[in-house]
Parts: sequence; structure tokens; C-alpha cells
Amino acid sequence: MTKPPLLLVDAASLYFRAYFGIPEKAALAPDGSPVNAVRGFMDFVATLVRTRRPDRLVCCMDADWRPAWRVKLLPEYKAQRLTGAGGELVPDNLVPQVPIIEEVLEALGICAVGVKGYEADDVIGALAAREPGPVEVATGDRDLFQVIDDARGVTVLYCGRGVAKLEVLDDAALQARYGVPAAGYADFAALRGDPSDGLPGVAGVGEKTAARLITRHGDLDGLLTALDDPESGFAPGLKGKLVAGREYLVKARQVVRVAVDAPVPQVDCTMPREPVDADRLFALAEKWGLASPAKRLVDALSG
Repeated sequence: MTKPPLLLVDAASLYFRAYFGIPEKAALAPDGSPVNAVRGFMDFVATLVRTRRPDRLVCCMDADWRPAWRVKLLPEYKAQRLTGAGGELVPDNLVPQVPIIEEVLEALGICAVGVKGYEADDVIGALAAREPGPVEVATGDRDLFQVIDDARGVTVLYCGRGVAKLEVLDDAALQARYGVPAAGYADFAALRGDPSDGLPGVAGVGEKTAARLITRHGDLDGLLTALDDPESGFAPGLKGKLVAGREYLVKARQVVRVAVDAPVPQVDCTMPREPVDADRLFALAEKWGLASPAKRLVDALSG
């Protein structure tokens, strides 16, 4: 019999998707406040629990969405998301919904963990490397493809088209899609670039060229070493582009790679089968108009 997985939920990724996937007017609390992100997130988790049947569950949070150590290496990292006041460009009506999500998770007894100075990706990477498998990572963020590890039983449940249409990605699926193994995905992403994270990539190097370079040289270290070898056989135009982007690549590889050594505390990953504080959950459901999603989530946990 297959062992139930540890389900690591990229909470910020999913509640952002919930916010933009459900119109605000379609999910209002009794006082008129939008709770579309809360309702959507709760239903996402309920669907994941019901369909994946984990016995351990952790919601990983963004304690710091733009860590200073990453910005020091690459100032343009997520810079496009900054407002004039220096905060994250998050819709005004989403901001107050995040504490409600945290309160609901606490009342249910679902472990939620974030680490100061690190992103949810780093928390996920550290837990996936530390906790016994199988491990499933639910996310809409492609950066986390790098944590796929067939040997340890780590797969990604990619929610790019929604939780109901999630794609289960292992190393073979990733190679079929991008032409690189999970171990090379972060370096491939640094080469290709990712506008959503403010990563420009190397000018003139697209996805196919990036995949070919990582396949040929193994990783960015191998690629950068080859640039100094006159016998490496680079086409002159491509070599010029890579030489021009060398400084960026040296920094970007550290920025893109998840920090599997993030100081994530020991946590109890056990998935609750019933709310640890039913009265508080009832009060939250009544206050915010969450009776239906709360019931669906409690039913999924008890199932």
C-alpha cells in the first residue's frame, strides 16, 4: 500500500490565485468585506486533502516576500512589484484577508510556518529536503519545480490551471516539458529569465537555448567554466551574450535556488482530523460568512 504523502501547500501562491479567480462581489462577509481569497483558499486546501489524501499537511507562508539577501545579490529581484512606499504591490482588498486565513488555519490545527528573512519557497525546499517522503508540493509557482526529487519521492502538484486541474510533475514530466531535469531547473530559469520575479535572464537566450546549455554543461558552474575554455565550441554570437551576462548569472543562480538550509523549526506536520478549536472556527465562520467552505474543509480533513 502506498504511504500517504506529506502535503506542502504554497499558501501565498494559492491565496493569490483564489483572490484573482473569484470576483470580490461573489464572496462577501456579512459586513460587506470581500473574503474571496479566504473562501477560495479554503476550498483549494479541501480539494487537495480530499483528492491527494495526505496524512501530514503544512501551509508554508511568505514571512518575507523579497528577502534582503536576495535583493543584495540582485537588486532587480521582484522590484517590479514594489509600490512607491516600498511595500509589495498587493491588492488592497487581499491584504486584510491573509490574517483571516491564518486564524482559520490555527483554529483548524493545520500547521502554518514561515521563517523571517525567507520566502515560502525556501520553507518548502527545506521541509521537502528534511521530512521523510513521499512529499507533494502544491503550488502555482514554477520556481518550485527545482525541488522535484524522484529518489526522495518529492513531486510537484502544479496548480497553474487551478487545483481541480492540477498537474502532477515528476522528473520525467519536467524533462518532457522543458528539456532539463529538476536538478538543473533553477539554473535553466536563471538563464531564461522570469519577468514575474524581475529576472531578466541573459539577453538573446531563450528557453530552448537555455535548456540546451544546461543539458550540455550540467549546470551554471559548468557553463561558466566552459566560457573560459577556448576549445569549448561556443558559437561566437552566443558566447558574446553569455560573457555579457556572466555577472548576472553568478548572482542569479543564488537568487533563484531555494534555500534548502533555511532555518525552519521542527514542526508537527500531522494533519488534524477535526478542528483543534471548534468554537473559534465556528465564530470565524459566522463572522466572515465562511460556513460552507469551513464545512467542506472539515469534512475533507475528517474523511
